[in-house]
Amino acid sequence: MWYFDCPEIIYGEDALSHLEQITGERAFIVTDPVLHQLGYTARIAKILQEAGFEVAHFSEVEPEPSLQTVRKGADILRTFQPDWIIGLGGGSSMDAAKAMWVLYERPDLQPDEISPMVELGVGKLAKLIAIPTTAGTGSEVTWATVLTDKSDGRKLALGSRETMPTIAIIDPAMTAKLPAQVTADTGLDALTHAVEGYVSTFHNDFTDGICLKAMQLVFSYLPHAYQHPDDMEAREHMANAATLAGLGFINSWASLAHAMGHAFGGFFKIPHGRSVSLFLPYTLEYMAQAPELTRFGDIAHALRLDVDDRDEIASAQAVVAAIRQLQQPLGQPQSVAAAGVDQARYESMIPQLCEFAEGDGTFISGVRIPERDDLIRLYQYAYDARTIDF
Repeated sequence: MWYFDCPEIIYGEDALSHLEQITGERAFIVTDPVLHQLGYTARIAKILQEAGFEVAHFSEVEPEPSLQTVRKGADILRTFQPDWIIGLGGGSSMDAAKAMWVLYERPDLQPDEISPMVELGVGKLAKLIAIPTTAGTGSEVTWATVLTDKSDGRKLALGSRETMPTIAIIDPAMTAKLPAQVTADTGLDALTHAVEGYVSTFHNDFTDGICLKAMQLVFSYLPHAYQHPDDMEAREHMANAATLAGLGFINSWASLAHAMGHAFGGFFKIPHGRSVSLFLPYTLEYMAQAPELTRFGDIAHALRLDVDDRDEIASAQAVVAAIRQLQQPLGQPQSVAAAGVDQARYESMIPQLCEFAEGDGTFISGVRIPERDDLIRLYQYAYDARTIDF
């Protein structure tokens, strides 16, 4: 038995106007300092206030939200006692909002206790709305929550089906002013979600089509959104791609690129999307060594690649080449060295990177789960862009 989880989704032009229809007395916006200074908080608050809400906000979410920040926000929530919590921003703000929601309703828990194994009972005091301002994380339609422990730099992949947002509002106007680098990072995050959701051992009939469609949209529209930031058609399709990819991977699961990328990004302060997409080609090459278990031919067919999609090895090579070809004009590093990481420091950290990757919840869903020796080699090969041949 399995479950397909999905919030109510409002999407397309003027989707934000749905906020006029919700009922309640108090709304609490969780966002980051940059978006707050740019007026995004005020924009959402104005709609809510005109609908009769008292509005407060917390705008201290970091790019990699910490356990400490989540605890601070939850303390303010308990004082304000909102009916609605609104995660406004990229994945960081939405992830922080999910965790704050749990701690608001369950002050007896610690953030790192958010788990499918713990019955949370959230939703009795407030509901959660997720409004993305990037097109990539898919956090608006997932129950996954990635937090960082400042004490040791470890990224914690947490979550519970109960922390799925109640409503997701996908308005392409919210991504219209994204910087090119953020457009690229988050767009490739969406691609990684879609690809890993499709090749995960937990893939299923409900997620397969969603993941393939998300891949098609990213390949078709991410270059346009990156090169022509005012192209609202590209923005809308990328917003939809991110949401589809989020639905796809949360109902199947992400895989080895996420496990390796979570560890790497946490230590070296590399944005999440850039980290996981950097490792995606290497982990796919690794999985392709077990061709009887992979489905690269399906991906090659969906992307209309010039290859015999009945040949899994050739298809895998074509898919990896297509991903690298997509990354290149987007200014994405295709090796750890190109990401600006010092080699000596990186190599000294590989044992700890392996430990954290192995402890990540996404580590076990690949068609090949590497032993420690292989994982070490994967990290080593990714430093200077060597083809995975083991």
